[in-house]
Amino acid sequence: MASTTTPSDARRNSIALVAVCLASLMFGLEISSVPVILPALEKILRADFKDLQWIMNAYTIACTTVLMATGTLADRFGRRRVFLLCIAAFGATSLLCGVATDVTVLIAGRFLQGMAGGAMLICTVAVLSHQFREGAERSRAFVAWGVISGIGLGFGPLVGGLIVAVSSWQWVFLIQVPLAAVAFLLAWAYVRESRDPHAERLDLAGIVTLSVAVFALTYAITQGPDLGFASPAALAIFAVSLVAFAAFVVVEQRHAHPMFDFSVFRIRRFAGAIVGCVGMNFSYWPLMIYLPIYFQGALGYDSTTVGLFLLVYTLPFLVMTPLAEHLLQRYGARVAVPLGLATIGTGFLLMFLGSTADQASGWTLLPGILLAGVGIGLTNSPVTNTTTASVSGDRAGMASGIDISARLIALAINIAVMGLLLQEGVRARLAAAGPGTDPAQLRAAAERVAAGHLEASDLLARAALAQGFGWALLYGGLGVLALAALSVVVFGVPHRRAAASAKPPVADGTARPNAASCTP
Repeated sequence: MASTTTPSDARRNSIALVAVCLASLMFGLEISSVPVILPALEKILRADFKDLQWIMNAYTIACTTVLMATGTLADRFGRRRVFLLCIAAFGATSLLCGVATDVTVLIAGRFLQGMAGGAMLICTVAVLSHQFREGAERSRAFVAWGVISGIGLGFGPLVGGLIVAVSSWQWVFLIQVPLAAVAFLLAWAYVRESRDPHAERLDLAGIVTLSVAVFALTYAITQGPDLGFASPAALAIFAVSLVAFAAFVVVEQRHAHPMFDFSVFRIRRFAGAIVGCVGMNFSYWPLMIYLPIYFQGALGYDSTTVGLFLLVYTLPFLVMTPLAEHLLQRYGARVAVPLGLATIGTGFLLMFLGSTADQASGWTLLPGILLAGVGIGLTNSPVTNTTTASVSGDRAGMASGIDISARLIALAINIAVMGLLLQEGVRARLAAAGPGTDPAQLRAAAERVAAGHLEASDLLARAALAQGFGWALLYGGLGVLALAALSVVVFGVPHRRAAASAKPPVADGTARPNAASCTP
């Protein structure tokens, strides 16, 4: 069929694509550039270890609270209108983070920024889906969107490191304000308005119960060392999380249009891909929070060098995508996803060996860093394509929402778990060196060291930080290898006829919209 797009429409669509890509770039940068500045925040704002965890987790948890609601609101009130509101909110909350002089204000700003960022991400998919209708043009638009999103995630560590080196940590947030202004003006002028007159009702009960479950579990893990995991307060918080999750399952099963339709987990390809989503965020992305602390605290590197090592960590995420697509098309998700997860796990174990070397350095970790990056590149695209390709077209949005939620929930929980293991590893080493130390003093000292607050001459503290980091690496490596094995079981061994149809459909060459392709 001949294209019906006029030159004027093509120009309008091209500029609208720039606005959408700029929004996705901002979202990616705000995830991957912030870990580099955590050591600076610890020193300048006197943030403790838990504060550093919440600076990251406030963003990810907030994203999960708005994912499903945004799509419904955009359909009902207008996708362009909601997109503009989200861009403006993201710029305003970035400004709030940039001018924060207190860690509590920064954490609150990060939560609001996460809500705006998650909503903005969903809107980019909705806008692209409406703005680009024809197959070839639509496919090119989603490819461009995915590439720019990947650039934001991949180069964020280097951008963050350079900003801290030449200016101050505030500009990691403040740089988003002019970017948001440009994106807002372009979207206001060139994005077409659209809405769905048959938009579904907002699943408010599902949103609230899931948010409470994730927040309570993350809070219990993060605050557990202070509360005592067996204390009545900690047990009560764990109980709230469990009850909230059970209520979420009941609500979703009874809702006429649930945001989580659990019946899709009966589809082996979908369930296996979700295991892949969890596996990536069980290990690879949470470690980004703690790598800068290790590089600066234990190895003594400056922020620019840390940014370069983190760039090496994330760059394969971009360059491995073509190979991942080839593996997916040739062998299917049941091979591509477990292979990618196993590669991540092997990379983590190599990093562990590098961190325990006699003369540990960034170079002894480099083979594992590269291999883990290759693994994430091999995993991300196959799980992204498989989740939506496993269900009918009218359920693709719901499937994509489950995909993103699984990633962000796993990320939030494992930031907390890795932080706990890092802190406990430090505490164990300090306790072995100074038996009989008061437990409260020992815990306080472990928190300071885990946050990177140590002198270069303090060999014990550096060794303790290295041990804690090793515990986190072992957890991530062994955990993701176990999930790789689980994904093999979940995918199962297909019948010959089923195997022939297991490849993602590409009949019309149209890229199916899926916001998960640019989320960690």
